Amino acid sequence: MKSESLIHAHNISVVKGGKHILKDVSVSIEKNSFKTIIGPNGAGKTMLLHTLLGIEREISGSITRKKNLSIGYVPQHLQVSKDIPLRVVDMLRLYRRPLDVHNNPVIQTFQIDPILNKQMHTLSGGEHQRVLLARALLNNPELLILDEPDQNLDVGGKIALYDIIRSIYQNYGCAILMVSHDIHFVVSSTQEVYCLNNVVCCSGSPQAVKDSREFADLFGQEIAETFAVYHHSIPQHTERETINK
Repeated sequence: MKSESLIHAHNISVVKGGKHILKDVSVSIEKNSFKTIIGPNGAGKTMLLHTLLGIEREISGSITRKKNLSIGYVPQHLQVSKDIPLRVVDMLRLYRRPLDVHNNPVIQTFQIDPILNKQMHTLSGGEHQRVLLARALLNNPELLILDEPDQNLDVGGKIALYDIIRSIYQNYGCAILMVSHDIHFVVSSTQEVYCLNNVVCCSGSPQAVKDSREFADLFGQEIAETFAVYHHSIPQHTERETINK
Protein backbone atom coordinates (compact mmCIF):
# COMPACT_ATOMS: atom_id res chain seq x y z
CA MET A 1 0.00 0.00 0.00
CA LYS A 2 1.42 3.35 -1.00
CA SER A 3 2.26 5.73 1.85
CA GLU A 4 0.16 8.83 2.28
CA SER A 5 1.61 11.84 0.47
CA LEU A 6 2.25 14.94 2.60
CA ILE A 7 3.61 17.19 -0.18
CA HIS A 8 3.94 16.56 -3.89
CA ALA A 9 5.61 19.08 -6.17
CA HIS A 10 5.33 18.55 -9.93
CA ASN A 11 7.55 20.28 -12.50
CA ILE A 12 8.36 23.25 -10.27
CA SER A 13 10.31 26.06 -11.93
CA VAL A 14 11.54 29.32 -10.41
CA VAL A 15 13.17 32.02 -12.52
CA LYS A 16 15.03 35.00 -11.01
CA GLY A 17 16.76 37.63 -13.11
CA GLY A 18 16.23 35.57 -16.23
CA LYS A 19 17.98 32.54 -14.70
CA HIS A 20 16.41 29.24 -13.68
CA ILE A 21 16.95 28.65 -9.97
CA LEU A 22 14.77 25.54 -10.28
CA LYS A 23 13.70 23.91 -13.53
CA ASP A 24 11.02 21.22 -13.81
CA VAL A 25 11.73 19.84 -10.33
CA SER A 26 9.42 17.13 -8.98
CA VAL A 27 9.63 15.78 -5.43
CA SER A 28 7.26 13.85 -3.21
CA ILE A 29 7.35 13.56 0.58
CA GLU A 30 5.33 10.73 2.09
CA LYS A 31 4.22 10.10 5.65
CA ASN A 32 7.04 8.68 7.82
CA SER A 33 9.66 9.16 5.08
CA PHE A 34 13.18 10.50 5.59
CA LYS A 35 14.54 12.24 2.51
CA THR A 36 17.59 14.40 1.89
CA ILE A 37 18.43 16.98 -0.77
CA ILE A 38 22.09 17.26 -1.72
CA GLY A 39 23.81 19.45 -4.28
CA PRO A 40 26.51 22.09 -4.78
CA ASN A 41 26.23 25.70 -3.65
CA GLY A 42 23.77 27.61 -5.81
CA ALA A 43 21.89 24.46 -6.78
CA GLY A 44 18.54 25.82 -5.56
CA LYS A 45 18.23 23.65 -2.45
CA THR A 46 16.92 26.37 -0.12
CA MET A 47 14.70 27.73 -2.89
CA LEU A 48 13.13 24.28 -3.25
CA LEU A 49 12.36 24.21 0.47
CA HIS A 50 10.87 27.69 0.25
CA THR A 51 8.57 26.62 -2.59
CA LEU A 52 7.40 23.57 -0.64
CA LEU A 53 6.74 25.75 2.41
CA GLY A 54 4.85 28.34 0.36
CA ILE A 55 7.39 31.08 1.13
CA GLU A 56 8.31 31.44 -2.55
CA ARG A 57 5.17 31.97 -4.60
CA GLU A 58 6.51 33.10 -7.98
CA ILE A 59 6.66 29.61 -9.42
CA SER A 60 5.34 27.56 -12.27
CA GLY A 61 4.25 23.98 -11.84
CA SER A 62 2.03 22.61 -9.09
CA ILE A 63 2.30 21.78 -5.39
CA THR A 64 -0.27 19.74 -3.51
CA ARG A 65 -0.23 19.42 0.27
CA LYS A 66 -2.15 17.17 2.62
CA LYS A 67 -5.09 19.07 4.09
CA ASN A 68 -4.17 20.82 7.34
CA LEU A 69 -0.59 19.59 7.05
CA SER A 70 1.48 20.68 10.07
CA ILE A 71 5.12 21.53 9.32
CA GLY A 72 8.06 22.30 11.58
CA TYR A 73 10.86 24.26 9.92
CA VAL A 74 14.46 24.93 10.92
CA PRO A 75 15.93 27.54 8.54
CA GLN A 76 19.55 27.68 7.49
CA HIS A 77 20.11 31.01 9.23
CA LEU A 78 18.14 32.46 12.13
CA GLN A 79 20.29 34.78 14.18
CA VAL A 80 18.86 37.11 16.79
CA SER A 81 20.59 40.48 17.17
CA LYS A 82 22.11 41.26 20.54
CA ASP A 83 20.09 44.49 20.39
CA ILE A 84 16.88 42.47 20.71
CA PRO A 85 16.24 41.23 24.28
CA LEU A 86 14.81 37.80 23.44
CA ARG A 87 15.24 34.92 25.84
CA VAL A 88 15.01 31.26 24.84
CA VAL A 89 11.64 30.94 26.61
CA ASP A 90 10.37 34.00 24.71
CA MET A 91 11.46 32.47 21.40
CA LEU A 92 9.62 29.23 22.18
CA ARG A 93 6.47 31.05 23.25
CA LEU A 94 6.39 32.90 19.93
CA TYR A 95 5.46 29.56 18.37
CA ARG A 96 3.44 27.90 21.12
CA ARG A 97 1.06 29.61 23.52
CA PRO A 98 0.33 28.67 26.21
CA LEU A 99 3.56 26.80 26.94
CA ASP A 100 4.26 25.07 30.22
CA VAL A 101 8.05 25.11 30.05
CA HIS A 102 8.43 22.94 33.15
CA ASN A 103 6.29 20.04 31.94
CA ASN A 104 6.78 20.03 28.19
CA PRO A 105 8.41 16.79 26.95
CA VAL A 106 10.11 18.51 24.00
CA ILE A 107 11.88 20.98 26.28
CA GLN A 108 12.91 18.13 28.55
CA THR A 109 14.08 15.92 25.68
CA PHE A 110 16.25 18.67 24.20
CA GLN A 111 17.57 19.70 27.63
CA ILE A 112 16.42 23.28 27.17
CA ASP A 113 15.52 23.80 30.86
CA PRO A 114 18.96 25.14 31.94
CA ILE A 115 19.04 27.78 29.18
CA LEU A 116 15.42 28.98 29.19
CA ASN A 117 16.36 32.40 30.55
CA LYS A 118 19.49 32.90 28.45
CA GLN A 119 19.40 35.53 25.72
CA MET A 120 19.23 33.99 22.25
CA HIS A 121 22.27 35.87 20.99
CA THR A 122 24.45 34.39 23.76
CA LEU A 123 23.81 30.73 22.87
CA SER A 124 26.50 28.42 21.57
CA GLY A 125 26.00 26.86 18.14
CA GLY A 126 24.79 23.59 19.65
CA GLU A 127 22.41 25.32 22.06
CA HIS A 128 21.03 27.45 19.24
CA GLN A 129 20.24 24.42 17.09
CA ARG A 130 18.62 22.56 19.99
CA VAL A 131 16.34 25.54 20.59
CA LEU A 132 15.39 25.75 16.89
CA LEU A 133 14.69 22.01 16.74
CA ALA A 134 12.60 22.16 19.91
CA ARG A 135 10.69 25.15 18.53
CA ALA A 136 9.98 23.25 15.30
CA LEU A 137 8.62 20.24 17.21
CA LEU A 138 6.44 22.05 19.77
CA ASN A 139 3.30 21.69 17.67
CA ASN A 140 3.85 18.01 16.86
CA PRO A 141 4.41 18.43 13.10
CA GLU A 142 3.74 15.71 10.55
CA LEU A 143 6.72 16.98 8.54
CA LEU A 144 10.00 18.44 9.79
CA ILE A 145 12.02 20.45 7.24
CA LEU A 146 15.68 21.12 8.03
CA ASP A 147 17.86 23.42 5.92
CA GLU A 148 21.51 22.51 6.58
CA PRO A 149 20.99 22.28 10.35
CA ASP A 150 24.69 21.60 11.00
CA GLN A 151 25.79 25.07 9.88
CA ASN A 152 28.37 26.68 12.21
CA LEU A 153 28.83 23.53 14.34
CA ASP A 154 32.16 21.89 15.09
CA VAL A 155 32.65 18.14 14.57
CA GLY A 156 31.44 17.24 18.06
CA GLY A 157 28.41 19.48 17.64
CA LYS A 158 27.55 17.89 14.30
CA ILE A 159 27.74 14.37 15.72
CA ALA A 160 25.46 15.35 18.59
CA LEU A 161 23.03 17.03 16.19
CA TYR A 162 22.86 13.99 13.90
CA ASP A 163 22.10 11.79 16.90
CA ILE A 164 19.24 14.14 17.81
CA ILE A 165 17.86 14.05 14.25
CA ARG A 166 17.95 10.25 14.20
CA SER A 167 16.17 10.23 17.56
CA ILE A 168 13.52 12.62 16.25
CA TYR A 169 12.83 10.36 13.29
CA GLN A 170 12.70 7.22 15.42
CA ASN A 171 10.59 8.62 18.25
CA TYR A 172 8.41 11.47 17.05
CA GLY A 173 6.83 9.87 14.02
CA CYS A 174 7.23 12.83 11.68
CA ALA A 175 8.56 12.69 8.15
CA ILE A 176 11.86 14.54 7.64
CA LEU A 177 13.08 16.47 4.61
CA MET A 178 16.59 17.82 5.04
CA VAL A 179 19.21 19.67 3.04
CA SER A 180 22.65 18.34 3.93
CA HIS A 181 26.24 18.32 2.72
CA ASP A 182 27.27 15.51 5.07
CA ILE A 183 27.67 12.38 2.96
CA HIS A 184 28.15 10.08 5.99
CA PHE A 185 24.86 11.14 7.55
CA VAL A 186 22.99 10.99 4.24
CA VAL A 187 24.07 7.40 3.67
CA SER A 188 23.51 6.15 7.20
CA SER A 189 20.14 7.75 7.88
CA THR A 190 18.29 8.67 4.70
CA GLN A 191 15.77 6.56 2.82
CA GLU A 192 15.86 8.58 -0.39
CA VAL A 193 18.19 11.20 -1.86
CA TYR A 194 17.43 13.99 -4.34
CA CYS A 195 20.56 15.20 -6.09
CA LEU A 196 19.81 18.78 -7.14
CA ASN A 197 21.64 21.17 -9.42
CA ASN A 198 18.77 23.49 -10.44
CA VAL A 199 17.25 20.33 -11.91
CA VAL A 200 16.95 16.92 -10.25
CA CYS A 201 20.01 15.19 -11.67
CA CYS A 202 19.20 11.86 -10.03
CA SER A 203 17.16 10.50 -7.15
CA GLY A 204 16.53 7.27 -5.31
CA SER A 205 18.10 5.25 -2.54
CA PRO A 206 21.64 6.23 -1.48
CA GLN A 207 22.87 3.07 -3.24
CA ALA A 208 21.16 3.97 -6.51
CA VAL A 209 22.36 7.57 -6.38
CA LYS A 210 25.97 6.67 -5.66
CA ASP A 211 25.96 4.31 -8.64
CA SER A 212 24.63 6.94 -11.01
CA ARG A 213 26.81 8.69 -13.55
CA GLU A 214 25.03 11.96 -12.78
CA PHE A 215 26.23 11.89 -9.18
CA ALA A 216 29.84 11.30 -10.22
CA ASP A 217 29.60 14.04 -12.86
CA LEU A 218 28.24 16.51 -10.31
CA PHE A 219 30.45 15.80 -7.31
CA GLY A 220 33.49 14.13 -8.86
CA GLN A 221 34.63 10.52 -8.83
CA GLU A 222 36.48 10.84 -5.51
CA ILE A 223 33.34 11.89 -3.66
CA ALA A 224 31.34 9.18 -5.46
CA GLU A 225 33.80 6.53 -4.29
CA THR A 226 33.66 7.86 -0.73
CA PHE A 227 29.86 7.77 -0.91
CA ALA A 228 30.05 4.10 -1.93
CA VAL A 229 32.03 3.04 1.16
CA TYR A 230 29.27 3.61 3.69
CA HIS A 231 26.43 1.15 4.21
CA HIS A 232 22.87 2.36 4.43
CA SER A 233 20.75 1.66 7.51
CA ILE A 234 17.22 3.01 7.76
CA PRO A 235 16.14 3.85 11.31
CA GLN A 236 12.77 2.51 12.34
CA HIS A 237 9.87 4.52 13.71
CA THR A 238 8.50 3.72 17.10
CA GLU A 239 4.90 4.56 17.85
CA ARG A 240 4.26 8.24 17.24
CA GLU A 241 4.57 10.28 20.43
CA THR A 242 2.08 12.94 21.35
CA ILE A 243 4.07 16.00 22.36
CA ASN A 244 1.25 18.55 22.58
CA LYS A 245 1.24 18.58 26.37
